[in-house]
Amino acid sequence: MRLSDFLRFEYIIYPLWRRAVPNWLKPISEQVFGRAFPVYVDRHPPQEPSEMARYLGDEGIFDGSLNDIITLMESAPRPPVVDLSAQPSVHDGSRIHIPAQWEHTERVLMSWGVIYPPLWPMHAQMAEAISQVAEVEILVTSELWGRAVWAYLQQRGVATMANVHPLVLPTNDIWIRDYGPIMGVGANGQKVALNPIYAVLPQYPQALDDGMVNAWSAYHGYPVQPLNLHTEGGNLWSDGRGTLIMSSQIFYSNRFYNRRTLEDYLHSIIDYDKLIITPRLTLEETGHVDLLVKLVSADTVFVSANSSASTYQALTKTRRLFERETNAQGQPYRVIELPTPPLYLNWVTYSIRRAYTNALTVNGRVLVPVFGIPEDDIALRTYETHLPDYDIIPIDSAVGINGGGAVHCMTKEVPG
Repeated sequence: MRLSDFLRFEYIIYPLWRRAVPNWLKPISEQVFGRAFPVYVDRHPPQEPSEMARYLGDEGIFDGSLNDIITLMESAPRPPVVDLSAQPSVHDGSRIHIPAQWEHTERVLMSWGVIYPPLWPMHAQMAEAISQVAEVEILVTSELWGRAVWAYLQQRGVATMANVHPLVLPTNDIWIRDYGPIMGVGANGQKVALNPIYAVLPQYPQALDDGMVNAWSAYHGYPVQPLNLHTEGGNLWSDGRGTLIMSSQIFYSNRFYNRRTLEDYLHSIIDYDKLIITPRLTLEETGHVDLLVKLVSADTVFVSANSSASTYQALTKTRRLFERETNAQGQPYRVIELPTPPLYLNWVTYSIRRAYTNALTVNGRVLVPVFGIPEDDIALRTYETHLPDYDIIPIDSAVGINGGGAVHCMTKEVPG
Protein backbone atom coordinates (compact mmCIF):
# COMPACT_ATOMS: atom_id res chain seq x y z
CA MET A 1 0.00 0.00 0.00
CA ARG A 2 1.26 3.49 -0.84
CA LEU A 3 1.49 6.05 1.95
CA SER A 4 -0.97 8.23 0.00
CA ASP A 5 -3.52 5.42 0.23
CA PHE A 6 -3.30 5.39 4.02
CA LEU A 7 -2.70 9.05 4.83
CA ARG A 8 -4.97 11.52 3.07
CA PHE A 9 -5.85 15.19 3.21
CA GLU A 10 -9.40 15.35 1.91
CA TYR A 11 -12.50 17.48 2.48
CA ILE A 12 -13.75 17.13 6.07
CA ILE A 13 -17.52 16.70 6.55
CA TYR A 14 -17.37 17.75 10.15
CA PRO A 15 -18.11 21.16 11.77
CA LEU A 16 -14.94 21.43 13.87
CA TRP A 17 -15.60 25.10 14.60
CA ARG A 18 -18.70 24.27 16.67
CA ARG A 19 -16.77 22.28 19.26
CA ALA A 20 -16.61 23.75 22.75
CA VAL A 21 -13.24 25.36 23.49
CA PRO A 22 -11.84 26.99 26.66
CA ASN A 23 -12.54 30.71 27.02
CA TRP A 24 -8.88 31.62 26.54
CA LEU A 25 -8.86 29.80 23.20
CA LYS A 26 -12.01 31.41 21.78
CA PRO A 27 -10.31 34.55 20.35
CA ILE A 28 -7.69 32.37 18.64
CA SER A 29 -10.37 30.03 17.33
CA GLU A 30 -12.32 32.96 15.95
CA GLN A 31 -9.23 34.28 14.19
CA VAL A 32 -8.49 30.87 12.68
CA PHE A 33 -12.03 29.86 11.73
CA GLY A 34 -14.15 33.00 11.77
CA ARG A 35 -13.93 34.00 8.11
CA ALA A 36 -13.07 30.57 6.72
CA PHE A 37 -15.40 28.55 4.56
CA PRO A 38 -17.74 26.85 5.46
CA VAL A 39 -17.65 28.47 8.91
CA TYR A 40 -18.81 31.84 7.65
CA VAL A 41 -21.81 30.50 5.73
CA ASP A 42 -22.75 28.38 8.75
CA ARG A 43 -22.76 31.41 11.03
CA HIS A 44 -24.06 33.86 8.42
CA PRO A 45 -26.32 31.92 6.04
CA PRO A 46 -27.76 33.68 2.99
CA GLN A 47 -30.84 35.75 3.85
CA GLU A 48 -32.01 36.86 0.42
CA PRO A 49 -32.48 35.01 -2.90
CA SER A 50 -29.66 37.06 -4.45
CA GLU A 51 -27.25 36.05 -1.66
CA MET A 52 -28.29 32.42 -1.99
CA ALA A 53 -27.87 32.50 -5.77
CA ARG A 54 -24.37 33.91 -5.41
CA TYR A 55 -23.45 31.20 -2.89
CA LEU A 56 -24.82 28.43 -5.12
CA GLY A 57 -23.06 29.84 -8.18
CA ASP A 58 -19.73 30.63 -6.52
CA GLU A 59 -19.50 27.16 -5.00
CA GLY A 60 -20.26 25.44 -8.29
CA ILE A 61 -23.49 23.91 -7.01
CA PHE A 62 -25.55 25.47 -9.80
CA ASP A 63 -24.80 26.15 -13.43
CA GLY A 64 -26.25 29.26 -15.00
CA SER A 65 -26.51 32.97 -14.32
CA LEU A 66 -27.56 34.46 -10.99
CA ASN A 67 -30.87 35.46 -12.54
CA ASP A 68 -31.46 31.89 -13.71
CA ILE A 69 -30.82 30.56 -10.20
CA ILE A 70 -33.09 33.16 -8.60
CA THR A 71 -35.88 32.40 -11.06
CA LEU A 72 -35.65 28.68 -10.35
CA MET A 73 -35.70 29.26 -6.58
CA GLU A 74 -38.70 31.53 -6.89
CA SER A 75 -40.57 28.73 -8.62
CA ALA A 76 -39.94 26.40 -5.68
CA PRO A 77 -42.78 25.71 -3.27
CA ARG A 78 -42.41 27.32 0.16
CA PRO A 79 -41.43 24.56 2.60
CA PRO A 80 -43.42 24.18 5.82
CA VAL A 81 -41.76 25.19 9.09
CA VAL A 82 -41.78 22.86 12.11
CA ASP A 83 -42.56 24.34 15.53
CA LEU A 84 -39.57 23.27 17.62
CA SER A 85 -41.47 23.88 20.86
CA ALA A 86 -44.41 21.62 19.97
CA GLN A 87 -44.75 18.46 22.06
CA PRO A 88 -46.01 15.16 20.61
CA SER A 89 -48.52 12.89 22.22
CA VAL A 90 -47.22 10.03 24.37
CA HIS A 91 -47.48 6.44 23.16
CA ASP A 92 -50.03 4.27 24.98
CA GLY A 93 -47.38 1.93 26.37
CA SER A 94 -48.05 -1.11 24.20
CA ARG A 95 -44.99 -2.88 22.87
CA ILE A 96 -43.79 -1.58 19.52
CA HIS A 97 -43.18 -3.69 16.43
CA ILE A 98 -40.25 -2.45 14.30
CA PRO A 99 -40.66 -3.44 10.63
CA ALA A 100 -37.79 -4.68 8.50
CA GLN A 101 -36.19 -2.24 6.10
CA TRP A 102 -37.24 -4.34 3.09
CA GLU A 103 -40.92 -3.89 3.98
CA HIS A 104 -42.88 -1.05 2.39
CA THR A 105 -41.46 2.41 3.07
CA GLU A 106 -43.65 5.52 2.95
CA ARG A 107 -40.85 8.07 3.10
CA VAL A 108 -37.17 8.51 3.83
CA LEU A 109 -35.78 11.38 5.89
CA MET A 110 -32.54 13.21 5.06
CA SER A 111 -30.81 16.17 6.70
CA TRP A 112 -29.18 18.10 3.85
CA GLY A 113 -25.60 19.28 4.45
CA VAL A 114 -26.18 22.71 2.97
CA ILE A 115 -22.88 24.17 4.18
CA TYR A 116 -20.81 21.45 2.45
CA PRO A 117 -20.92 22.07 -1.33
CA PRO A 118 -19.01 18.85 -2.23
CA LEU A 119 -21.70 16.87 -0.40
CA TRP A 120 -24.64 18.20 -2.45
CA PRO A 121 -24.16 15.70 -5.34
CA MET A 122 -24.19 12.72 -2.95
CA HIS A 123 -27.33 13.97 -1.24
CA ALA A 124 -28.89 14.55 -4.65
CA GLN A 125 -28.12 11.01 -5.82
CA MET A 126 -29.81 9.59 -2.73
CA ALA A 127 -32.83 11.89 -2.99
CA GLU A 128 -33.25 11.10 -6.69
CA ALA A 129 -33.09 7.33 -6.20
CA ILE A 130 -35.48 7.44 -3.25
CA SER A 131 -37.96 9.85 -4.84
CA GLN A 132 -38.63 7.45 -7.70
CA VAL A 133 -40.06 4.84 -5.29
CA ALA A 134 -41.00 6.77 -2.11
CA GLU A 135 -41.35 10.25 -0.67
CA VAL A 136 -38.15 11.94 0.48
CA GLU A 137 -38.42 14.50 3.27
CA ILE A 138 -35.39 16.80 3.33
CA LEU A 139 -34.64 18.66 6.56
CA VAL A 140 -33.15 22.14 6.16
CA THR A 141 -32.48 25.05 8.49
CA SER A 142 -34.49 27.75 6.71
CA GLU A 143 -37.12 28.27 4.03
CA LEU A 144 -34.51 29.76 1.69
CA TRP A 145 -32.29 26.69 2.00
CA GLY A 146 -35.33 24.52 1.33
CA ARG A 147 -36.10 26.38 -1.88
CA ALA A 148 -32.44 26.18 -2.92
CA VAL A 149 -32.35 22.39 -2.45
CA TRP A 150 -35.64 21.97 -4.32
CA ALA A 151 -34.33 24.13 -7.19
CA TYR A 152 -31.06 22.16 -7.29
CA LEU A 153 -32.91 18.86 -7.65
CA GLN A 154 -35.27 20.38 -10.21
CA GLN A 155 -32.32 21.60 -12.29
CA ARG A 156 -30.65 18.18 -12.24
CA GLY A 157 -33.84 16.74 -13.75
CA VAL A 158 -33.66 13.23 -12.27
CA ALA A 159 -35.80 13.29 -9.12
CA THR A 160 -39.54 12.71 -9.09
CA MET A 161 -40.24 16.19 -7.76
CA ALA A 162 -43.79 15.39 -6.59
CA ASN A 163 -42.13 13.17 -3.97
CA VAL A 164 -39.54 15.74 -2.83
CA HIS A 165 -40.58 17.59 0.34
CA PRO A 166 -38.18 20.06 2.00
CA LEU A 167 -39.06 20.70 5.65
CA VAL A 168 -37.66 23.46 7.85
CA LEU A 169 -36.46 21.56 10.90
CA PRO A 170 -32.95 22.62 11.98
CA THR A 171 -30.53 19.93 13.13
CA ASN A 172 -26.92 20.07 14.25
CA ASP A 173 -25.62 17.50 11.82
CA ILE A 174 -26.39 15.30 8.81
CA TRP A 175 -26.38 11.86 10.50
CA ILE A 176 -30.14 11.47 10.73
CA ARG A 177 -29.92 7.67 11.01
CA ASP A 178 -28.54 8.14 14.49
CA TYR A 179 -30.75 10.84 16.01
CA GLY A 180 -33.86 10.40 13.86
CA PRO A 181 -36.98 8.48 14.89
CA ILE A 182 -36.82 4.69 15.10
CA MET A 183 -40.24 4.09 13.62
CA GLY A 184 -42.48 1.24 14.65
CA VAL A 185 -46.13 0.29 15.00
CA GLY A 186 -48.10 0.04 18.25
CA ALA A 187 -50.73 -2.54 19.17
CA ASN A 188 -53.45 -0.31 17.69
CA GLY A 189 -51.69 -0.20 14.30
CA GLN A 190 -50.62 3.42 14.70
CA LYS A 191 -47.09 4.49 13.81
CA VAL A 192 -44.93 5.33 16.81
CA ALA A 193 -41.57 7.07 17.03
CA LEU A 194 -39.06 5.54 19.43
CA ASN A 195 -36.87 8.28 20.88
CA PRO A 196 -33.57 7.20 22.50
CA ILE A 197 -31.20 9.61 24.22
CA TYR A 198 -28.85 11.19 21.70
CA ALA A 199 -25.75 12.72 23.29
CA VAL A 200 -22.62 11.12 21.87
CA LEU A 201 -20.19 14.06 21.92
CA PRO A 202 -20.30 16.18 25.08
CA GLN A 203 -18.00 18.83 23.56
CA TYR A 204 -20.29 19.37 20.58
CA PRO A 205 -23.77 21.00 20.48
CA GLN A 206 -26.42 18.35 19.86
CA ALA A 207 -29.60 19.78 21.39
CA LEU A 208 -31.28 20.20 18.00
CA ASP A 209 -30.45 16.63 17.01
CA ASP A 210 -31.66 15.26 20.34
CA GLY A 211 -34.90 17.27 20.05
CA MET A 212 -35.55 16.36 16.42
CA VAL A 213 -37.77 13.33 17.13
CA ASN A 214 -40.21 15.22 19.36
CA ALA A 215 -40.50 18.20 17.00
CA TRP A 216 -40.85 16.04 13.87
CA SER A 217 -43.35 13.67 15.52
CA ALA A 218 -45.51 16.53 16.78
CA TYR A 219 -45.55 18.01 13.28
CA HIS A 220 -46.70 14.70 11.74
CA GLY A 221 -49.02 13.72 14.59
CA TYR A 222 -47.09 10.60 15.65
CA PRO A 223 -46.98 9.60 19.31
CA VAL A 224 -43.53 9.17 20.85
CA GLN A 225 -42.18 6.42 23.07
CA PRO A 226 -39.09 7.53 25.01
CA LEU A 227 -36.31 4.95 25.09
CA ASN A 228 -34.13 5.38 28.17
CA LEU A 229 -30.94 4.28 26.43
CA HIS A 230 -28.01 6.15 24.99
CA THR A 231 -28.02 4.67 21.52
CA GLU A 232 -28.26 5.57 17.86
CA GLY A 233 -30.28 4.22 14.97
CA GLY A 234 -27.12 3.03 13.23
CA ASN A 235 -26.79 0.39 15.94
CA LEU A 236 -30.10 -1.37 15.34
CA TRP A 237 -31.35 -3.77 12.67
CA SER A 238 -34.76 -5.46 12.82
CA ASP A 239 -35.98 -8.30 10.60
CA GLY A 240 -39.62 -7.48 11.38
CA ARG A 241 -40.13 -11.05 12.59
CA GLY A 242 -38.81 -10.90 16.13
CA THR A 243 -35.04 -10.49 15.70
CA LEU A 244 -33.02 -7.42 16.67
CA ILE A 245 -29.31 -7.01 15.93
CA MET A 246 -27.05 -4.55 17.78
CA SER A 247 -23.33 -4.30 18.41
CA SER A 248 -21.62 -4.37 21.79
CA GLN A 249 -21.38 -0.57 21.56
CA ILE A 250 -24.71 -0.59 23.41
CA PHE A 251 -22.86 -1.64 26.57
CA TYR A 252 -20.13 0.99 26.11
CA SER A 253 -22.82 3.66 25.86
CA ASN A 254 -24.92 2.28 28.76
CA ARG A 255 -22.52 1.11 31.45
CA PHE A 256 -25.23 0.20 33.94
CA TYR A 257 -26.78 -2.44 31.67
CA ASN A 258 -25.68 -6.02 31.24
CA ARG A 259 -27.08 -8.49 28.72
CA ARG A 260 -29.98 -9.59 30.94
CA THR A 261 -31.06 -6.14 32.13
CA LEU A 262 -30.77 -4.71 28.62
CA GLU A 263 -32.98 -7.43 27.18
CA ASP A 264 -35.51 -7.04 30.01
CA TYR A 265 -35.75 -3.32 29.34
CA LEU A 266 -35.98 -3.70 25.56
CA HIS A 267 -38.72 -6.33 25.99
CA SER A 268 -40.76 -3.80 27.97
CA ILE A 269 -40.72 -1.39 25.00
CA ILE A 270 -40.21 -3.40 21.79
CA ASP A 271 -42.07 -6.46 20.55
CA TYR A 272 -39.22 -8.86 19.76
CA ASP A 273 -38.08 -12.37 20.66
CA LYS A 274 -34.32 -12.53 20.10
CA LEU A 275 -31.43 -10.08 20.41
CA ILE A 276 -28.13 -10.77 18.62
CA ILE A 277 -25.10 -8.79 19.81
CA THR A 278 -22.12 -8.49 17.46
CA PRO A 279 -18.64 -7.18 18.28
CA ARG A 280 -17.80 -3.59 17.45
CA LEU A 281 -15.00 -2.40 15.18
CA THR A 282 -11.77 -0.98 16.53
CA LEU A 283 -10.44 2.39 15.34
CA GLU A 284 -14.01 3.45 14.56
CA GLU A 285 -15.75 5.85 16.92
CA THR A 286 -19.44 5.01 16.41
CA GLY A 287 -19.35 1.27 17.09
CA HIS A 288 -22.47 0.89 14.97
CA VAL A 289 -23.63 -2.45 13.67
CA ASP A 290 -24.40 -1.09 10.19
CA LEU A 291 -20.65 -0.98 9.52
CA LEU A 292 -20.38 -4.74 10.08
CA VAL A 293 -23.59 -6.28 8.78
CA LYS A 294 -26.66 -5.61 6.64
CA LEU A 295 -29.80 -7.66 6.95
CA VAL A 296 -31.18 -8.21 3.47
CA SER A 297 -33.90 -10.72 4.42
CA ALA A 298 -34.99 -12.55 7.55
CA ASP A 299 -32.50 -15.36 6.88
CA THR A 300 -29.77 -13.63 4.84
CA VAL A 301 -27.11 -11.28 6.16
CA PHE A 302 -24.28 -9.50 4.39
CA VAL A 303 -21.15 -9.16 6.52
CA SER A 304 -17.98 -7.15 5.94
CA ALA A 305 -15.03 -9.42 5.19
CA ASN A 306 -12.09 -9.61 7.60
CA SER A 307 -9.53 -8.21 5.18
CA SER A 308 -7.10 -6.35 7.45
CA ALA A 309 -5.32 -6.78 10.76
CA SER A 310 -7.31 -3.98 12.42
CA THR A 311 -10.66 -5.59 11.59
CA TYR A 312 -9.72 -9.26 11.58
CA GLN A 313 -10.89 -10.16 15.07
CA ALA A 314 -14.21 -8.26 15.08
CA LEU A 315 -15.23 -9.26 11.56
CA THR A 316 -14.16 -12.90 11.96
CA LYS A 317 -16.21 -13.13 15.14
CA THR A 318 -19.16 -11.49 13.40
CA ARG A 319 -19.10 -13.92 10.48
CA ARG A 320 -18.78 -16.92 12.79
CA LEU A 321 -21.57 -15.60 14.98
CA PHE A 322 -24.04 -15.57 12.10
CA GLU A 323 -22.80 -18.88 10.73
CA ARG A 324 -23.91 -20.59 13.94
CA GLU A 325 -26.86 -18.34 14.88
CA THR A 326 -30.52 -18.59 13.91
CA ASN A 327 -33.10 -15.86 13.72
CA ALA A 328 -36.08 -15.64 16.05
CA GLN A 329 -37.95 -18.08 13.80
CA GLY A 330 -35.22 -20.70 14.22
CA GLN A 331 -33.91 -20.32 10.65
CA PRO A 332 -30.13 -20.46 10.10
CA TYR A 333 -28.56 -17.50 8.38
CA ARG A 334 -27.13 -17.50 4.90
CA VAL A 335 -23.94 -15.46 5.38
CA ILE A 336 -22.52 -13.54 2.41
CA GLU A 337 -19.31 -11.52 2.61
CA LEU A 338 -18.81 -8.08 1.14
CA PRO A 339 -15.33 -6.64 0.56
CA THR A 340 -13.94 -4.33 3.23
CA PRO A 341 -11.87 -1.44 1.86
CA PRO A 342 -8.75 -0.66 3.90
CA LEU A 343 -8.84 1.97 6.61
CA TYR A 344 -7.20 5.32 5.94
CA LEU A 345 -6.41 8.39 8.04
CA ASN A 346 -7.76 11.76 6.96
CA TRP A 347 -5.62 14.67 8.13
CA VAL A 348 -3.74 12.24 10.39
CA THR A 349 -6.53 12.47 12.99
CA TYR A 350 -9.64 10.82 11.55
CA SER A 351 -9.69 7.08 10.94
CA ILE A 352 -12.06 6.40 8.05
CA ARG A 353 -13.84 3.04 7.73
CA ARG A 354 -15.68 2.31 4.49
CA ALA A 355 -18.40 -0.35 4.56
CA TYR A 356 -20.66 -1.61 1.79
CA THR A 357 -23.09 -2.79 4.49
CA ASN A 358 -23.89 0.90 5.06
CA ALA A 359 -26.62 0.72 2.42
CA LEU A 360 -30.34 1.57 2.35
CA THR A 361 -33.12 -0.75 1.16
CA VAL A 362 -36.23 1.09 0.00
CA ASN A 363 -39.16 -0.32 -1.97
CA GLY A 364 -37.32 -2.71 -4.25
CA ARG A 365 -34.10 -0.73 -4.43
CA VAL A 366 -30.81 -0.89 -2.57
CA LEU A 367 -28.71 2.28 -2.47
CA VAL A 368 -25.12 1.06 -2.08
CA PRO A 369 -22.21 3.38 -1.21
CA VAL A 370 -19.27 3.34 -3.60
CA PHE A 371 -15.92 5.06 -3.16
CA GLY A 372 -14.18 5.07 -6.52
CA ILE A 373 -12.05 2.01 -5.75
CA PRO A 374 -11.78 -1.51 -7.28
CA GLU A 375 -13.75 -3.06 -4.39
CA ASP A 376 -16.83 -1.15 -5.60
CA ASP A 377 -17.34 -3.53 -8.52
CA ILE A 378 -17.09 -6.60 -6.29
CA ALA A 379 -19.59 -5.16 -3.81
CA LEU A 380 -22.10 -4.21 -6.52
CA ARG A 381 -21.84 -7.63 -8.17
CA THR A 382 -22.43 -9.27 -4.78
CA TYR A 383 -25.59 -7.25 -4.28
CA GLU A 384 -26.78 -7.95 -7.82
CA THR A 385 -26.09 -11.68 -7.55
CA HIS A 386 -27.82 -12.23 -4.23
CA LEU A 387 -30.64 -9.69 -4.63
CA PRO A 388 -31.71 -10.28 -8.25
CA ASP A 389 -35.18 -8.82 -7.69
CA TYR A 390 -33.81 -5.47 -6.51
CA ASP A 391 -32.49 -2.49 -8.41
CA ILE A 392 -28.95 -1.88 -7.12
CA ILE A 393 -28.17 1.85 -7.18
CA PRO A 394 -24.55 2.97 -6.57
CA ILE A 395 -24.20 6.20 -4.60
CA ASP A 396 -20.88 8.05 -4.81
CA SER A 397 -19.89 8.35 -1.14
CA ALA A 398 -16.20 9.25 -1.49
CA VAL A 399 -16.78 12.72 0.00
CA GLY A 400 -19.43 11.80 2.56
CA ILE A 401 -17.37 9.01 4.10
CA ASN A 402 -14.90 11.57 5.40
CA GLY A 403 -17.55 12.56 7.91
CA GLY A 404 -17.63 8.98 9.19
CA GLY A 405 -20.66 7.54 7.41
CA ALA A 406 -22.34 6.79 4.12
CA VAL A 407 -25.81 6.08 2.71
CA HIS A 408 -27.38 4.32 5.69
CA CYS A 409 -26.05 6.91 8.13
CA MET A 410 -27.57 9.79 6.14
CA THR A 411 -31.09 8.37 5.73
CA LYS A 412 -33.93 7.24 8.00
CA GLU A 413 -36.92 5.32 6.70
CA VAL A 414 -40.55 5.66 7.80
CA PRO A 415 -42.60 2.50 7.17
CA GLY A 416 -45.72 2.58 5.06
